[in-house]
Amino acid sequence: MKKKKTVKFKESLGIDIGSHSIKMVHLKRIHNGFKLLNYEIKPTVPSGIEYVLSDLRNDRFAPILSEMLKTLKIKPRKMKHVVSSIGGDDISIKQIKTIFLPDEELESALFFEAKKHIPISGNEMILDYQVLSIEEKTNNMNILLAASTKEMLQSHTNILGQTGIAPNLVDVDPLAVANSFALNSMVEDGVYIVLNIGAHRTNLVIFGPKAKFFARDVNFGGMNFTKDIMKKKDLSFEEAEQYKFDHGLGKGGSDDESQTISVLDISEKSTEEQIVEELRRSLRYYVKEAGNSDYRKVVLMGGGAKMIGLAEYIESKVNIPTEVFNPFVGLEMPEKLKDKQDPQLSLAIGLAMRGE
Repeated sequence: MKKKKTVKFKESLGIDIGSHSIKMVHLKRIHNGFKLLNYEIKPTVPSGIEYVLSDLRNDRFAPILSEMLKTLKIKPRKMKHVVSSIGGDDISIKQIKTIFLPDEELESALFFEAKKHIPISGNEMILDYQVLSIEEKTNNMNILLAASTKEMLQSHTNILGQTGIAPNLVDVDPLAVANSFALNSMVEDGVYIVLNIGAHRTNLVIFGPKAKFFARDVNFGGMNFTKDIMKKKDLSFEEAEQYKFDHGLGKGGSDDESQTISVLDISEKSTEEQIVEELRRSLRYYVKEAGNSDYRKVVLMGGGAKMIGLAEYIESKVNIPTEVFNPFVGLEMPEKLKDKQDPQLSLAIGLAMRGE
């Protein structure tokens, strides 16, 4: 990886293209941080209509992006610092340890090393990396590898290009999730767990200032909660979506049948139970791999984080303090937006705050 010249941008645009909605955040750099100029959230599918994710086409994104740019009064070709991200089955992240190598040898060596750790064909792989630390005693390097496929990156940049946007940085979702938390929080030593709960999947990221980085996707999200409600309450998709926003899990989660929306047949686990099960499995794996169980907190972000009672339910099951993340804490806010702080903007804010 060649060293890039640092560019001090005055304004930035963070774009989070999700399967169900697009989030766009416009920031201005000020002397002590960032000022939020505006943001926009637009659904990519018709409201209240049940759909199958595999039936949705990527060509639905560009017209919505163009509309959002017009609403925010942004001329894409004049915006020099645009950061977006990609995610899904075709991206992979892995922290590895290797012997010390000089910069001129490191990139080519890591490409071959990545083939051992990342399940993407070498011919299809696009690889980036970050040297996290160099151990004084052994001189070994701790390196974070991030890989995607050429096809996925090309598809993403094509969508942006149709709107006139020229992205100068494309991140991967798990790293963007970690950056969003780290850039907007007082992160002390220890291990933090971030769950970015989207419509169809949840990014699970475990990391800390001196801790090993671990990330995986869990195939449960907001739409799974909606389907639970449809079964339990015998509601239509549209009615279940509204019920989810109005009532969430209630105060007791799945253990309180009088208050929960997700108590299903005894043989079928609710979405919150399955998310907790996957979280526990990941925490056990992390302890085994990293030898560190100094868990400080679980942080929820994304649209699913807004569900009433979800944070309390997760905390009761894993016995780790759990809270909904507020990505606006470090931002100067205009009055018109102070009462509209939505956790599903976490990823887009983190992207907009990302440096070169």
